[in-house]
Amino acid sequence: MVHETLPVMGTEWFQPFTEQPIALLSEEGEWIGDFPLDLDEALLRQLYRDMLAVRLMDERFTVLLRTGKVSFTAPMAGHEAAQVGVAHALRRGHDWVFPYYRDYGLALALGVPLVEIFGQMIATRADPNKGRQMPCHPSSRPLNIFAAASTVASHIPPATGAALSMKIQGTGQVAVCTFGDGATSEGDWYAAINFAAVQRVPAVFVCENNRYAISVPYSCQTATPTIAEKAHAFGIPGYHVDGMDVLASYYVAREAIERARAGHGPSLVELVVYRYGPHSSADDDTRYRPREEVELWRRRDPLARYQRFLARRGLWSEEWEQQLREEIAREQAEAIEAAERAGEVPAEWMFDDVYAEPLWHLERQRALLRAELQ
Repeated sequence: MVHETLPVMGTEWFQPFTEQPIALLSEEGEWIGDFPLDLDEALLRQLYRDMLAVRLMDERFTVLLRTGKVSFTAPMAGHEAAQVGVAHALRRGHDWVFPYYRDYGLALALGVPLVEIFGQMIATRADPNKGRQMPCHPSSRPLNIFAAASTVASHIPPATGAALSMKIQGTGQVAVCTFGDGATSEGDWYAAINFAAVQRVPAVFVCENNRYAISVPYSCQTATPTIAEKAHAFGIPGYHVDGMDVLASYYVAREAIERARAGHGPSLVELVVYRYGPHSSADDDTRYRPREEVELWRRRDPLARYQRFLARRGLWSEEWEQQLREEIAREQAEAIEAAERAGEVPAEWMFDDVYAEPLWHLERQRALLRAELQ
């Protein structure tokens, strides 16, 4: 079903509200799109490198957790294709991104320096946020990445507000906001997207639907078969996409972003993924989902699927894979070392940046803290 009020664009390749998820790659890695692939070989290979880097970074986070250097992590494995695809569809440093706490893959693919990523995870001076955030809360001022928040769906109204500002000022920017399926049950989610739709702001709302809102299965937190169909209530297009397919994630996100940039208003994009790990390091997922289910989804691994696609085109080899793994491992090890070498965050930094100019009572508290520490 397609809304009759939706604008028709000459370059649209995808119809909203499809029953089956939009896919451009078969499970065997064959191109099944009904339009020509217009990406050059360098970008096709970069997508794979970014996905592999995200997977290896996720494994690094677990090692840091088990060695006591990190207090918390939210596994990303299974989300790589969705996050990398969206990242490459954006105009880096021009558009704004409002991520959620599982989006370090998105941040990495957008270009956040590794030393800042690991600095944020272990809370050292390498963290531009001065160690104030929980781990897995990416942000970047130079790259227009809004600071992630733990409160579910609380970043969606700011994304709508930013997009409204972009429309009023005519900046040509787009606000892209990502979230999990659990966020779609929050009032902030409905209010923000409804307002965005009414005001026809340049925004794209992206749900990384991994089928579990923490330990609650999808069927227990919403009655709709898909997240995408919720867009009917707002009068905007909703795209149901195979988020384990990096090319489908990229192309649909690109079309939705450019549609918003052209002044046609917001879209809702549902990327169907699966998280292979628990919700977080504080979660025991064996209590609510069978191992057989996890293994079934592992057969749809987005890296292996895209690897088969590249191999068919002569763009992947075991030698290249080994080279990539060694390069990425070295880069990440060096970044961790640099982040640790930066040193611990001084406790008194908590008083910085609270107000444009320090207030007397904060300066008094800073002095008391210094005395206590001495």
